[in-house]
Amino acid sequence: MNTTLATQLLFGLYALVILAGGLLAVLARNLVRAMVGLVMTLFGVAGLYLLLNTPFMAFMQILIYVGAVVVLIFFAIMLTRAPAGGEEAAPRSFRQALLAVLAGLAPALILGAAAYSIPQAGVSRPPAVELKLLGAHLLTSYVLAFELISVVLFIAMAGAVLLGFTRRKGQ
Repeated sequence: MNTTLATQLLFGLYALVILAGGLLAVLARNLVRAMVGLVMTLFGVAGLYLLLNTPFMAFMQILIYVGAVVVLIFFAIMLTRAPAGGEEAAPRSFRQALLAVLAGLAPALILGAAAYSIPQAGVSRPPAVELKLLGAHLLTSYVLAFELISVVLFIAMAGAVLLGFTRRKGQ
């Protein structure tokens, strides 16, 4: 099997994993099942990073997003969870579900049309990025972005804890 065919098959597999995970995350009525869909999607994105010849970014995707952010979301769900015995969401109508799927597919269709309209002459794998250069940029040029992300995650977790305590006091 040549590398082009293998790459295309792996891209299709990762795209299916991302699509299935995204649909599970959007259509699940249970928050924990929606989170499992998010995990599937994030693993699929990590696979795409591997196809782009960036194993460090794939590892960071798994370590940071799957390992840290999903755990953060899981704790937020557990802290703010509704009382047991009740359904978390009201049933959706078919029209609402169809509109949600169409709204999710619209960006994919627009980006796909844009990607196919660009002529692809001699597409090859991107060059590997040196970790030393990547680390230097992440700790100099993009350090503000990392700090802002950590502040946003901290505020989200603090808000989830406050919501959890507020709900427990009200019951």
